[in-house]
Amino acid sequence: QVQLVEFGGGLVQAGGSLRLSCAASGRTFSSYVMGWFRQAPGKEREFVAAISGIGVGGITNYADSVKGRFTISRDNAKNPLYLQMNSLKPEDTAVYYCAARPPGRSSSFYGPYDYWGQGTQVTVSS
Repeated sequence: QVQLVEFGGGLVQAGGSLRLSCAASGRTFSSYVMGWFRQAPGKEREFVAAISGIGVGGITNYADSVKGRFTISRDNAKNPLYLQMNSLKPEDTAVYYCAARPPGRSSSFYGPYDYWGQGTQVTVSS
């Protein structure tokens, strides 16, 4: 069974940091494009960050709202995928999801993605 599972969510004070991880099972995702999305209550899911496969290169992309604060990375030979979140703001509060797609599926980091995790809650207090 192909599965992605997120870890590392929690409650943090504004200005603090959290590090999310995403573990994969069922197949090797090393060559896949992987990304992070988030969904706040009452809002649609939005793109946060993405990274190209290990064999392709370390190409990354970020939403304007998180540039300079979040860093996406992945292990060289294994999962998980990471999202380092610094200088967190209350508006970062959301359920964060990791996602993956095969290389060559799309030229856009924003989508589409084929596999999704269940999400991990990140809550940033004022």
